[in-house]
This record gives sequence, C-alpha cells and structure tokens, in this order.
Amino acid sequence: MVETIARRPMPRSLYAATAAPAPQTAPLAGDRMVEVAIIGAGFTGLSAALHLAEADIATIVLEASQIGWGASGRNGGQVNPGLKWEPEELEQRFGSDLGGRMVRLGHEAPSLVFDLIARHGIDCAAKRGGTLRAGITPKSVAGIRDFQRQWSARGADVVLADAKEMARLTGTGAYRIGAHDRRGGQVNPLGYARGLARAALAAGAEIFTDTPVTQLVRGTQGWNLSTPGGRVTAKRVILATNGYSDDLWPGLRRSVIPVFSSITATEPLSDEVRNTIMPGGVVLYEMSSTYAYYRIDDAGRFLMGGRSVLREATQPEDYRALVRHAVELFPMLKAFEWTHRWNGRVAVTWDHLPHIHEPEVGIHIGLGYNGRGVAMATATGRMLARRAAGGGPETLDLPVTRIRPILGHLAWPLAVKSRLKWDRFREKMDR
Repeated sequence: MVETIARRPMPRSLYAATAAPAPQTAPLAGDRMVEVAIIGAGFTGLSAALHLAEADIATIVLEASQIGWGASGRNGGQVNPGLKWEPEELEQRFGSDLGGRMVRLGHEAPSLVFDLIARHGIDCAAKRGGTLRAGITPKSVAGIRDFQRQWSARGADVVLADAKEMARLTGTGAYRIGAHDRRGGQVNPLGYARGLARAALAAGAEIFTDTPVTQLVRGTQGWNLSTPGGRVTAKRVILATNGYSDDLWPGLRRSVIPVFSSITATEPLSDEVRNTIMPGGVVLYEMSSTYAYYRIDDAGRFLMGGRSVLREATQPEDYRALVRHAVELFPMLKAFEWTHRWNGRVAVTWDHLPHIHEPEVGIHIGLGYNGRGVAMATATGRMLARRAAGGGPETLDLPVTRIRPILGHLAWPLAVKSRLKWDRFREKMDR
C-alpha cells in the first residue's frame, strides 16, 4: 500500500515568482533498482545526476520536497569563486597535490556553472559581470590585498579597486578598497536548479519529488532506500542534503551549523537609479560582521542579503536591518517598495571548508558550502558523480573526512548569536 504524504510547496520568494517553471515530476510509486541513487534535488544532487546520466549510468534522484526547495532555490544568486581558505593556506595545510587541486576546484567552479548554463540553454538570468569583495576595516582591507595578490599570482583575473573605482563600480562611497574578481557572476538560483533538473531528465536521469527517504540500510544487492511510495535499491548512494540534512545518516545533521541567511528585494528600480547602483552588473559581498551581499537582478530589482533572525522569517520587521543597511549605502532606495522577502538555511562547517564523507562503501556525501554553494555545490556534484561512477580517490579534489558531530550542536543558535556579537565588537574596535 502506498503511503500518501503532504506536499511541501516552494517557499514564497522573488525566485519562486519569476523563475522558469520546474519540469514535471511526481512522487515515487513502486520499487526501482538503479546504479546510483541521489538524495536531494539541490545543486549538488542535480549536478551529480546530470553528470552521471551523461555517462549513461542509471540514476534516480529522490527529493523530500520540490526541486531547489532548500538553499539552492533561496540563496543570494551570487556565483562566487574559490573556497573560504586562500590558495597559500590550502597548499600549506594539504600539500602541493591535494591543496593545489582544491585551489583549482574553487578557481574553475564558476566556469563550470556558466558552461552548463550555456550548453543546456538554462533560463536563469545568468550574467557574468564579476564579483566584488568589499573592504571596510583595516583588517578586511589587508585581507583583500592578500586575496588579490595570491590569486593574480596564479593567473586569475582579479584586480584591486581603490575607493574611487569602488564608487564607480557600486554607486556608493562606503568602501575603502575592493577586489574585482571577474570570474564571478549571478543567476536566478531557483531557475538554475530547475534548469539542471531539466537537463538531467533529458540525459536520462529520473527525479521524484515529494519523496522523502525514511530509511537507508545495506542490502544484499547494495543499498535499500525506503520512501512512502516505494523502495529503491542502488549500488551507490549520494547524500546531497546540505543545510537541510536530517538524521537519515547518523551524525550528519549535527556536523554542520544550519545558519539562516535572509534576502529582501525591491520593486524594479527606475532607469535613473538602476544606472547608478552597480551599473556594470557586478555582485558584491562585504568583508564584515554583517555578512551583507547584494546585486541588481535582470529586471532591475535591488536584492540585499545577509544575516538576520535565526529562524524562518516571514514578517517585514525580520528584514528591517537589511533594508536599513541598503538605504545607508544607497539613500535613493527610500523611494522604492520592498516587495519580496525570504530566508533559508546555509550549511556552515567547523573549518569553513566543504566536507566529503565516505562512511561506508558505496556511500558518498558532500555538503557544507559556507555561503559559496552556487559554484561549489555544482562542482562537488560533478566530483561525486565521477566517484560514484567508479573513479578512484584521485577523482576527489577535496579531502575525505570522517563525520564529526559538532559538540553542543543543540545550542547552535546561542553560539551563532555570541559569535556575531563578538565579530561586531572586533570590527568596531578595528575601524
């Protein structure tokens, strides 16, 4: 007997209102046998499914909600290069081989995104205008100079922008210095996720939505995945649940901090204002305790994101600090209505690096993108696909680590609040 479950619709957001429609999918009904089963239809899972299907490997994706329901459909839409660690730190910590591969992975990830968009004709308002890393305090200014030095030495198209150039690129005089990283860009992330899904389906993968995996156990023919509508038997399994991981695999949920990030957007700006704010189509994130990031989308709306309340936020007052910061930077925004607001979880790891786990033979896990998920989740999905297709350890450009539940995980909201207060205090003293 097939168990029915309540359908979880896409959360309301600007992306849900404007993205190209999702491909037609349905819950799993009946039993299936495949080479690879993927849990989660976000960037990681969908990228893995597409690359596996293109390699003619029978693949099935099981999604508890809808395509792009989690962070993949709610994030800031910035396609940012690199990992949180800079190249020299990666090479010193992990050696010239693995460290060098990690550097290359972060460097090439944005190009993978834009190449997939072009190759599959994905309708997601993609624009490669570059990313600005903006400095406010002396410490962040020094960090930006070092960032530019390290990446330019490795041939990346990253240039310093002084205060005058930052004002020209952004329309505000708030920043002392910045790094213009021309590798980056922007997308409508939900549109991108739906486009990946459509491409994966066209390549031969199967995707089932409203299909939570309730049990994952080893069987005689591989791994058995139980769902309300049926069971899947797979030789290998990719877990791609990131900030919405549950207790399906022991300890995984507690190995990341599900930090909430919020975004609010204006109505389309007038042409005059639109040509003043971010006129070149760059996106920006601040090196500050506010973790603010913003951009202008293809319709001329201003999107401001950053940290806010540590819960699902639905009321306008939950986004007041973001609006206030936006108006401080661009006073002309006072004249426009803020029409959309939404938030969701991003997975933060204890070391601020993505985590790859292989706790048992045939189980492959990738998560923890620390706010860099558009590019890094796409690249990690391709990497996990190569591994699940039978590739050796050398196919993984990130270290394989054991799952390490974070001590005191239940108290993560208090820990995050305390860390934010400390960061703001340090930043104030550093000005």
